[in-house]
Amino acid sequence: MQRRDFLGVLGGVAAWPLVARAQQPAAQPLIGFVSTRSPDEAAIHTNAFRRGLEEMGYIEGRSVAVEYRWAKGDYSRLPPLVADLLSRPLSVMVATGDPAAHAAKAAGLAVPLVFVVGQDPVRSGLVASMNRPGMATGVNFFTGDLGGKRLELLCEMVPSAHLVGLLVNPSFGIEAVDQYRQAVATAAQTLGRELVVQGAATDAEIEAGFAALVKAGATALLVQNDPFFDSRRSQIVALSSRHRLPGIFHIREFPADGGLMSYGASLADTYRQVGVYAGKILRGAKSDDLPVLRPTKFELVINMRTAKTLDLAVPQPILIAADELIE
Repeated sequence: MQRRDFLGVLGGVAAWPLVARAQQPAAQPLIGFVSTRSPDEAAIHTNAFRRGLEEMGYIEGRSVAVEYRWAKGDYSRLPPLVADLLSRPLSVMVATGDPAAHAAKAAGLAVPLVFVVGQDPVRSGLVASMNRPGMATGVNFFTGDLGGKRLELLCEMVPSAHLVGLLVNPSFGIEAVDQYRQAVATAAQTLGRELVVQGAATDAEIEAGFAALVKAGATALLVQNDPFFDSRRSQIVALSSRHRLPGIFHIREFPADGGLMSYGASLADTYRQVGVYAGKILRGAKSDDLPVLRPTKFELVINMRTAKTLDLAVPQPILIAADELIE
């Protein structure tokens, strides 16, 4: 072998590791996603979150990795789930549901946090300001303040309901539950209705709570906005049907699954926006420059088949006001 050829071979061998290293794929950014809910019932909303990421050019499994942790309605599991995620090289944390967001903040915001919460995040101490939120930002679902409006719609749908049951979850937080209960009680007084309140924080307590409300004489039902109740949607809808207790809920997924009606913003669109915000942060945006968002449109959804099953004639004003009628 001539010297020139030999040097060429050596040069090729020496260059090979550099070429190989250059062809190694860059590490994907990692999102930690902690939810108060369960993966199966939250699938439609998790998919909406992924759509938001895709709008920003991030596709899970290809250009971004996501590690999910699910509390499945048990809020006591949130602190260790958050701690587990924070032990990993996260680029951003996503927390869905008020308890998850507060658990993430309590653990210390080592990375930006993007949340979806139902209560006012300033009033609850999650952020200092809606416009300059700091290390935590996201979407205030603004559903906790609509209890009075939901009661008004429920009474219009079921005018014979003089005693209305309110199902709340004490584990959601005493202050939040008290505020919601007081808002509904004020509306009940204005509407000339009586209110009976029942707490439930487990599957068994939901079952017993429905029985107690029916025994007390409740003929209509209002369910507090709460991720635990969202994760038990099938159970609540089934019990409403069994006890023939017409109910109003905060998201359309309840009437879509057989509940009577709902009034609130689109939770799917909220999750999509959380995905957009997470993508913006991955692209270099600072969370403090992303103001906390609030929905501007609220939808009234009626399940007409359920109304017929319950022998309810849907009033004309409700039909006109409805954004969606599920047949």
